[in-house]
Amino acid sequence: MIIHGSSLSPFVRKAMAFATEKGLTLENKVSRPGTHDPAFLEASPFKKIPGFEDGDFKISDSTAIVTYLEAAHPEPNLIPLEPRARARAMWFDEFADTILVGASGKIFFNRIVGPRFMGIEGDMAAADKAEQEDMPPVLDYLESIVPESGFLLEDRLTLADIAVASPFANLMHAGLDFTRWPKAKAWADGILARPSFAAVVAKERALLGG
Repeated sequence: MIIHGSSLSPFVRKAMAFATEKGLTLENKVSRPGTHDPAFLEASPFKKIPGFEDGDFKISDSTAIVTYLEAAHPEPNLIPLEPRARARAMWFDEFADTILVGASGKIFFNRIVGPRFMGIEGDMAAADKAEQEDMPPVLDYLESIVPESGFLLEDRLTLADIAVASPFANLMHAGLDFTRWPKAKAWADGILARPSFAAVVAKERALLGG
């Protein structure tokens, strides 16, 4: 199985960690800037990462990918079966992909991606505004709901933890100050310390010179 796209994307990182927690190995292919692997374009015709291949099956979008992996490899179960927990898992996945990445992406792109990888000047005012105005309500919410168990649902690791923790790595790379949110930071640290995330995040830090 192949996943296309840099793990600096929280969506790629999410899918990779999910697969690893399943005991699966994904070959990660990253195209050079300005180029696109034809296989990636087959999987993702609108050039959105990640793209995914499993033999002749190709698809894009991290949620579609983890849904496929869960159905094709049901053990260990990472998307709850109990209806309410399942709905909550999918809600957390959507929360991570839209609300959390929507706020954190402005910070990460302008401080890291633009200047370091695209040769363009980041909009630091936009990054600062996102840190000061967009992120606090999101992190306040997480601070208020993180349970003592260290997992968002069912006292065990699920897609909810994987999806929501993944963008935290980007925020950490970008130097966000988490002083106001110690519970959310401790929870994210615990999830990102798992082997499924730790090796990937360490490689990202090395790439960024951290």
